[in-house]
Amino acid sequence: MDWERVVRRLRERLRPDQVETDLAGRRVYGRDATWAEGMPDVVVHAESTADVAHVLRIANDLRIPVVPRGRGTGLAGGAVPKGGICLNLAPMNRILAIDPADGIAIVQPGVITRTLQQASEAHGLFYPPDPASLETCTIGGNVATNAGGPCCLKYGVTRDYVLGLEVVLAGGEALRLGGRVMKDVSGYDLKQLFIGSEGTLGVITEITLRLLPMPPARGALAIAFNRLEGACEATVALLSSGILPLMVEFMDQTTMQAVESFRPSGLPTQAEALLLLAADGEPAAVEADLQRMISVMQRHGGQLLRTAFDADNTPYTEELLEIRRNASPALAQLAPHKISEDITVPRSKIPAMARRIQEISRETDIPIALYGHIGDGNLHPTLLCDRGNPDEMTRVAHASAAIFEAALSMGGVLSGEHGIGLLKLDFVPRAFPIAILEKFRALKALFDPQNIMNPGKKLPPATHLSEEP
Repeated sequence: MDWERVVRRLRERLRPDQVETDLAGRRVYGRDATWAEGMPDVVVHAESTADVAHVLRIANDLRIPVVPRGRGTGLAGGAVPKGGICLNLAPMNRILAIDPADGIAIVQPGVITRTLQQASEAHGLFYPPDPASLETCTIGGNVATNAGGPCCLKYGVTRDYVLGLEVVLAGGEALRLGGRVMKDVSGYDLKQLFIGSEGTLGVITEITLRLLPMPPARGALAIAFNRLEGACEATVALLSSGILPLMVEFMDQTTMQAVESFRPSGLPTQAEALLLLAADGEPAAVEADLQRMISVMQRHGGQLLRTAFDADNTPYTEELLEIRRNASPALAQLAPHKISEDITVPRSKIPAMARRIQEISRETDIPIALYGHIGDGNLHPTLLCDRGNPDEMTRVAHASAAIFEAALSMGGVLSGEHGIGLLKLDFVPRAFPIAILEKFRALKALFDPQNIMNPGKKLPPATHLSEEP
């Protein structure tokens, strides 16, 4: 590829500083929050839909791979480029509108998730999806991976809040899909195809999101369990009791010990598991739900450690819930490297999945910390390792494969919110029959016939399609 010619064409409609070619600058955009590494040939800093369309027209004409990127917080290698153009969407970071009458926000893809939440709260509105990286991750990346978070147990994932999208296809054509309305069955819902597509169908350049009224009160509980299985069983019992918590978050002993060392808060590190639960709504209803939760937890061996209650904007629960957000950075202190996996199983299988993960850790001699959104069956087994030890990394690969096989055998899935990216490609043929993989590939070809949009991500190579799951 004549990259000097490519750069000249890109700069026909872009400022020189929007097209980055120096090695140091390109290296910054060669990785995400995993250890996967790559190197783009060019980085383009897009500032508008017109910029994106210009880049994609050139890329499609010359068959250059394009990897859309936000803030690089992904955990599956989905934004790691292997050459080609890295399309940096972070500069497209404006909140275009917040409309309380329609209950919507219109944003560009580079808007930080927490920034949108704070802007919505200023209008008495609430944007529920809250991934752990909400202080740095972008709405565009959230849509591309259908991100979740603790509040998604009650309120649903990103997909449940996307009313409309503007997308640019590989040839540079911009489409508006959906709009500002809450209900619409007028045509095929094409926007849903782009949610969770990890940049493989096109580039999202504008998002219209549904907002909710801000709940007037929130409360939270910390419950310790001497047995990990007791915490899992209590979760299943709670969710079968008629109570719908705002969240039910889980941490095993290893995770608790790491968090306590990272930022001490008096966690019972001798216990095998901790549940962090929350409820929101009218103050009296929240207090009643918390009492009912305590009762269910205690019947299954839970010990109440701490309670918190918010009303009239008093932020007492935030400190308690921050414990959960510290899990990932705390575990990063325990070993040179870690792999944060992301599987989801039916809630009735949560105890069995937790037990199986413990067995896999013993069988492979790989430490595996376990935490996650246990309320919706979305667990994050975290493998602690040293990439410089080949024997250990072989055992890590066996442990990861065993975790995926166990999740699939229990009716679960390979990813609840991180996506497939690069890191889980080899397991996709085991999760879907050939007929479905062929339909996936046909959809990809419909929107991206030249296969320039984030190639090698989400879908395995066609040579894998002969393998039955």
